[in-house]
Amino acid sequence: MAERFGFVSDKMRKLKELLHKSDNRICADCSAPDPKWASANIGVFICLKCSGIHRSLGTHISKVLSVTLDEWTDDEINSILEVGGNSYANAIYEAFLPGGYHKPHPDSSQEERADFIRSKYELQEFLKPSLRIVSNKSSLQATDSRKDVGNSSNSYSFESEAGMVEFIGILKVKVIKGTKLAVRDMLSSDPYVVLTLGQQKAKTKVIKSNLNPVWNEVLTLSVPQQYGPLKLQVYDHDVLSKDDIMGEAEVDLQPMINAAIAFGDPELLSDMQIGRWLKSGDNALARDSAVNVVGGKVKQEVSLRLQNVECGEVDLELEWIALNQ
Repeated sequence: MAERFGFVSDKMRKLKELLHKSDNRICADCSAPDPKWASANIGVFICLKCSGIHRSLGTHISKVLSVTLDEWTDDEINSILEVGGNSYANAIYEAFLPGGYHKPHPDSSQEERADFIRSKYELQEFLKPSLRIVSNKSSLQATDSRKDVGNSSNSYSFESEAGMVEFIGILKVKVIKGTKLAVRDMLSSDPYVVLTLGQQKAKTKVIKSNLNPVWNEVLTLSVPQQYGPLKLQVYDHDVLSKDDIMGEAEVDLQPMINAAIAFGDPELLSDMQIGRWLKSGDNALARDSAVNVVGGKVKQEVSLRLQNVECGEVDLELEWIALNQ
């Protein structure tokens, strides 16, 4: 993307220049060094641990992106460049931090971290009393609370549907391709993939008229402490009627997460296999799936036979990032 469009590359350069300013070299919330994540709409750079709490607030409050791994839209880059980074955002969100109040530090517990981040961004307890932050597409705007902001189409509720959930890691799912998917239109289908983990959903773009679509699209989900399987559904996009289901499957995350926990920090390990999820009649695997450390990252390639449908397979690549790394 950056190579094809020079202006995007230039804006990513400006984003990384902003990250390297002294105030942005520590997490805006806990002061951990070298943050590699950001809230694009709030305009702050944050560490991996705080990014998990931000995700739990919902994207209507904080849209979390990796500075190095995610593709940013033009609007997202413009939004954080306009804010200017941590010192400018904190001047607003921590303007009235109570005297003697202690912010979290890099070694704070998840509970301490969550309480502070929720108070700061969701409940907005430290803003100037006359201000309130409301959403405006990809960015946040300050509004005088003495005005009737409740009637604004841009206002939103700060209550997350899932509430405050403690997360243990981040799951990056690269939806690679589908093979021999089912026909749902006259001769073909317009497939897209929906991933569900707990209360979170993410979906790929639609590929028009293709039974062997290539998405190569990365979707990111936070993994709660009490996690279940990753659910995958393939749909056929319809303009005039309800989208048709084209099959579904579940991914057991335990082999990958348990192996990652057992082996510790992957950055300290050589490339190696650390676990395996075996094909059986009780799961949707098309073939055995190995859990590997590759270049200091925990990854797993998964090929799924779609269920409750006449045919079709979907290939994924999973990457696990522990929040305690």
